[in-house]
Amino acid sequence: MTRSSSAANGLFFALASAGLYGFNIVYARMASFAGASGSAIVVYRVLLMLVLVGIVAAVMRSSLRAAREERGKLLLLGISSALQGICYLSSVAFIPVTVAAVVFYTYPIIIVLTNPFVEKTPLTQSLVGIVVIATIGVCLVVGPAFSDLDWRGLALALGASITTAIQFFTAARCTRTGVVAKVFWVQLVILPTAILISLAAGQFAPPSILALAPFAVAMTIAGYIGGFVLQFLALGRITAVAAGIIYCAEPVVAAVSSALILNETLTPLQIAGGGLVLAAIITNVLLEQRRPKSAALVPIAD
Repeated sequence: MTRSSSAANGLFFALASAGLYGFNIVYARMASFAGASGSAIVVYRVLLMLVLVGIVAAVMRSSLRAAREERGKLLLLGISSALQGICYLSSVAFIPVTVAAVVFYTYPIIIVLTNPFVEKTPLTQSLVGIVVIATIGVCLVVGPAFSDLDWRGLALALGASITTAIQFFTAARCTRTGVVAKVFWVQLVILPTAILISLAAGQFAPPSILALAPFAVAMTIAGYIGGFVLQFLALGRITAVAAGIIYCAEPVVAAVSSALILNETLTPLQIAGGGLVLAAIITNVLLEQRRPKSAALVPIAD
């Protein structure tokens, strides 16, 4: 496979992953309405992921050994993944999906601005322009929803944004551990972290809580697993900055899904914002084909 085809596949996988994540968060909000907390969903979806990874490893006879020099990085990656998932899924219990999305999607800005310091790569004018366009588009998509906001939801969404930026840069340094092993160990770290946070927040619940909204919970978990698998298929094919811009499609998908599923109204301004995000993604895809590949990878996220 050539570098260009590999990069094209990575961009496609990332875009499909972003779409599934955007779809997933709408059903997470539906589940929260029924009383199924975000932290509880994270705990049980991780258990399911561990079972699935175990089956795949057995069938493919894949090693679950983590590279010794990357064990600390995998620990940080797992903790940041757990915090991201819990914060983002929990935020929609206090604020609308669209508001949570615009706060959460400040992470591409964080990544682009910190990338010169973390990865020692130049900050180009074209990249800044693309991020600005994508950010304006996201703000237009979700901007009209700002009303009667709960500070807890805003804080949780911002926490998810910060931990996502940490994920991007941590994943960029985990290149020696196999994909199946990486998924296994990250999920294994997420599990106790999610349980401890659930206990601390008083939200730990038995599996029966999932029966409060079985369809919404099932769709939330399915969207996460699909997005997670596709995200790993994108690993190593595109840069962290490119992935951050591609994942700006997620709030657009979330807004459209909210309109279709939750009967939320999309205004012409929101549609125009979605167009800007699409334009930014297409421009970035074209530029990505011309960029030399760097070590930065896609994050492991919710």
